[in-house]
Amino acid sequence: MILQQKTQQKTAFSPSPKRSVHVMTWGCQMNVYDSARMQDVLQPLGFAPVNTPEEAEIIILNTCHIRDKAAEKVFSELGRLRLIKEARKAHGQQTLIAVAGCVAQAEGEELLTRAPYVDIVLGPQTYHRLPELLTHVARTGKPVIDIDFPTEQKFDFLPHNKTPQTSHSPTAFLTIQEGCDKFCSFCVVPYTRGAECSRPVSAILEEAHRLVEAGARDISLLGQNVNAYHGTGPDGNLWSLAQLAYALADIPDLLRIRYTTSHPRDMHNALIMAHRDLPKLMPFLHLPIQSGSDRILRAMNRGHTANDYLAIVQRLREARPDIALSSDFIVGYPGETEQDFEATLHLVQQVGFALAYSFKYSPRPGTPAAEADGQVPEDVKNTRLQILQKILHDQQNAFNDQFVGRSIPVLLTSRGRKQGQIVGRSPWLQPVHINGSDHLIGQERLVHITARLSHSLLGNLDENKTSLPQ
Repeated sequence: MILQQKTQQKTAFSPSPKRSVHVMTWGCQMNVYDSARMQDVLQPLGFAPVNTPEEAEIIILNTCHIRDKAAEKVFSELGRLRLIKEARKAHGQQTLIAVAGCVAQAEGEELLTRAPYVDIVLGPQTYHRLPELLTHVARTGKPVIDIDFPTEQKFDFLPHNKTPQTSHSPTAFLTIQEGCDKFCSFCVVPYTRGAECSRPVSAILEEAHRLVEAGARDISLLGQNVNAYHGTGPDGNLWSLAQLAYALADIPDLLRIRYTTSHPRDMHNALIMAHRDLPKLMPFLHLPIQSGSDRILRAMNRGHTANDYLAIVQRLREARPDIALSSDFIVGYPGETEQDFEATLHLVQQVGFALAYSFKYSPRPGTPAAEADGQVPEDVKNTRLQILQKILHDQQNAFNDQFVGRSIPVLLTSRGRKQGQIVGRSPWLQPVHINGSDHLIGQERLVHITARLSHSLLGNLDENKTSLPQ
């Protein structure tokens, strides 16, 4: 929907090579992808990215609603941007402020009420209409709100002959699905991103080919519930993520395929078998469980038990013995007892995670859990989180230790922080640092691992082996 409020000075937005945009991104990888696409759709209007908001004609806040007090953090940042806008106006320079993403979707008109200097409010499904919204502001001098929910058409706005300007890296993100139908009781995604909507297979393959032609060798498929993917295939039938993975694996210069974030309820056998059959499908899977207690999983409306999760892990490891697992955990969920917390610790010990993210529960307005009885005291949540994180950290170190002394394939992706250093990623998503020149970036090379650092590996090019393991 489009709402018009408040009169402002009219301006024109004709294409110009001197226009500038600054995008500030908070949140998940999908927001990173969406920010890059917003820059892509503004490029034909002559907008080039700049490094600071002080030099930008358009400032875009691409927001996330997952973390605690997300809206208040956005309004705090908007207060700072208001000063920049006023300072630029005093020097005869125009600045437009746009708020995009999940906070924009959740707050809607409230954003303009509390921050009337904002010009555009657009949800995570409408960024492809950004040029149209800019034109509306320019013609009417009024702010605009556009927070529709997704359709397949949302995914197909990039011209077919256009390579995204941000896709020259050896790694790239590619959104294939948005929204979620699971309605976990703690999560705002169904309310801010809408129902599950999948992108057509042909559009995904076209963009993947463009990304690879532009230099991408490792593509991460993104979705709020990515393994629920059910896009229309070229045969007119709905394709699963497994079918899509097989099709992507046929792209010759695409070396690696990843996907995130998955839900255990959609980890079907065909996808597990794809991990067995496709060497390009990397042996690393982020599969959140949130709790090891069946009672808490029911309260969370997760739709699976701890044993269901363990059975999936067993099938994955039977199909791909070298697969590494990552997960998410929430401690201190309303009603969580010491017994429930011990069940989580027991599951963590049973699985053994290569990486995991753990958080204290914090209420999200509008979710059932926010109003639930049995809110856990902060000191109890803090204590439990420290215990869990210690175990998870030890597991991560143990996983990384096993690579010391081995040679593994590493896709070298960028310069490191130190002079003469470059950084890459292993198949298991570990950062790997080596000494080397920039010409190695974009290549997959064997690296002999010499040490485990805090959250990464250190190594040297293995000059004794000339070919990568098949």
